[in-house]
Formats: sequence, structure tokens, C-alpha cells
Amino acid sequence: MTTPWGEFALTRFPEDPRERLRAWDASDEYALRHLAQERVPLSGTVVAVGDRWGALVTALAEHRPTQITDSHLTQEATRANLARHGVEPGAVRLLTTQDPPPDRVDVLLVRVPKSLALLEDQLLRLAPAVHVGTVVVGTGMVKEIHTSTLQLFERILGPTRTSLAEKKARLIFCTPDPALERPASPWPYVYTLPDGIGPAAGGTVVNHAGVFCADRLDIGTRFFLRHLPSGRGGRRVVDLGCGNGVVGTAVALADPEAKVLFVDESFQAVASAEATYKANGVPGHAEFRVGDGLAGVPSGSVDLVLNNPPFHSHQATTDATARRMFAGARRALRPGGELWVIGNRHLGYHVTLRRIFGNSRLVAGDPKFVVLKAVKR
Repeated sequence: MTTPWGEFALTRFPEDPRERLRAWDASDEYALRHLAQERVPLSGTVVAVGDRWGALVTALAEHRPTQITDSHLTQEATRANLARHGVEPGAVRLLTTQDPPPDRVDVLLVRVPKSLALLEDQLLRLAPAVHVGTVVVGTGMVKEIHTSTLQLFERILGPTRTSLAEKKARLIFCTPDPALERPASPWPYVYTLPDGIGPAAGGTVVNHAGVFCADRLDIGTRFFLRHLPSGRGGRRVVDLGCGNGVVGTAVALADPEAKVLFVDESFQAVASAEATYKANGVPGHAEFRVGDGLAGVPSGSVDLVLNNPPFHSHQATTDATARRMFAGARRALRPGGELWVIGNRHLGYHVTLRRIFGNSRLVAGDPKFVVLKAVKR
């Protein structure tokens, strides 16, 4: 990545030499170029929100910026990219979307996220720290910036306009208005589960902003809940890519002796899962972990893994995450342990499971979804 602060060799996390997706795009370059061309003072508190893989804070490391992200993988990529360029530990402050933001922000860079809800939540959390002199620059690809995006900036921070497009990227310029009467945050959002979905029916779901299907139960999870494996007796169960935790909570409700690990790379998701679990008064044992899939889980220590793998990485469609989740599940499962997967029928997960496990069986299906089971031999 070429910037006014130099050239930077950046990678995603986990690093994969076969990965064709870059760790930055034209919107990162556009934002950095704008800061230099307009000679924006960077001596105050610089905050980068939603920095995908650390591209912004790596380039600006000499100004000791703060990064705020919902992604564990982004944090790991940022650490690796900073180390690769000899940045001293602590020069860049790494915060999550669940951490209190800085008390004062002088330059705010916002990499527009895919989730409008997450953008709303973060702007509302940062608004008290923004002052009349704060330089606010949003950035994203043209396809990521919509009228609703601009309306959020305008409603929460102040008057907003956009730049011309360059290399299919666009900037957002917002002039903070401290006198603006801001709306109350609707997050986290709480709703009740419908009947007819097994042990979780009538239960409570707590969703922080940015977590999939914030205001209702999505149809894929609804189908999965109707076909979860039965069994009791203190099993070690993992809700892998747990989202709001409704699947793992359903297992715990059905089997109070189960030991359930909720894991996701999203800080918002794990906070939602813990809140959902507690809201339902489950008497069992649970652990909540933000991390890279099943990394850190001992091999052969798990009886059951439940998984609804994502098939997007930001705007890109990819099966890389699913493949890594399946491989991690096979390592973590004991012999005879099972991986249960819900997915869109067209994704062909049965082929991937057979390649990794040597077997795959259809448990249930409808025209849109399939529930598959693979057993570690």
C-alpha cells in the first residue's frame, strides 16, 4: 500500500500465501491521501474506527493513533502489520467496540462497516468525545456508502457531504455540531424467540449492534434450532461462530449439565451471547471467548461443535472461513465427536466436510438450507 507516509506491506490474519484478497483497498489510500493533502493536524488524538486489517493505523503509527474494531482477526492482523514495520509496542492503542472510547477525539477516521447498525452504535458512542474542531472523515468503496450512511453521520454528528469518487472509493466529510440533539441508542436490542423451535422457544435474545439478524430470528438459525442433536450428560459443546448465542443457549437449556463454549471473532457477538445466556437464566456452565475459531482449544477435548459459518469476509464472498472452522473442529473433537453445520444448500458444504472429515451425512433439509453432520473417526 502506497501512502504519503511510505509504502507498507500488509497482510490479513491469519496470513495465507494463497490468499488473493488484499489487506487494504482504494478507500484506505484515499483517506490517507486526503489527510496529507489537506495537512490535517495529527498531533491530537487520532481515532480510526473499523480499520479493516490495520492499514490506517499502520500508516499513521508515528502519530500514535487509536484503533477501534469489532474484530479479533483485525486486531491480530494489526499487531502483525505493526510489528512487520518495526512499530514499537504500545505506539498504537487497540480498543474493541465494547471498550470505553477515548474522552476526546481530534481526528476521527471511520471506515464504513457493512453493518449500518454497527456504524450507528459507534457514532453514538463517540459523539460525546467529538468537539467543534474535530476533523471527521469517513471512507469506503462507492458500493458501501448509501444515503442512509450519510443520514447517520448527519443525524448523530452534524452536516455531512461526500467527495468525488476515486478508484471506486469515496470520502465522507462531516462537520461536528456539538449542539445537535442526538437520539438515544437503541442498542443492545432485545426480543423474544417464537414458539416451535425447541428448548429455546419463548426465550430472550440480546443483540448488540452489528450482530447478524439484530431484531428477529433468522430463518437459517430457526431451522437449525429445530434439528439440534439431542443428548445429555455433561458434554463439552462449542457454539462456533456463536453470534448472539441462541444455539448454544438452546443446548444448555436442553442439557443443564452441558459445558458450553461460545466463541466468535466478533467482540459484539460474544457480548451478545453472554447477555443472551444470562437473560435466559440457564443453570449450566458456560465460557465466552473472543478468538480465532477453535485456536487455543485443546485437541480431542470436545464432544460436539455446532456451526453456522459465515460466507462473507466484509464485502467479499469466500468459503475460506468455513474451511478453517471445519478443520479446527476436526482437531478439537475427540474420536467419535460430531460437527453439526447449518448452511445454504447451494454452498456445497457436504463436499468440504467429506474432504476434511472423510464423511458427511444430511440430517435435515428444505429447499434453502441443509443441516449436515460429520463425525471424527
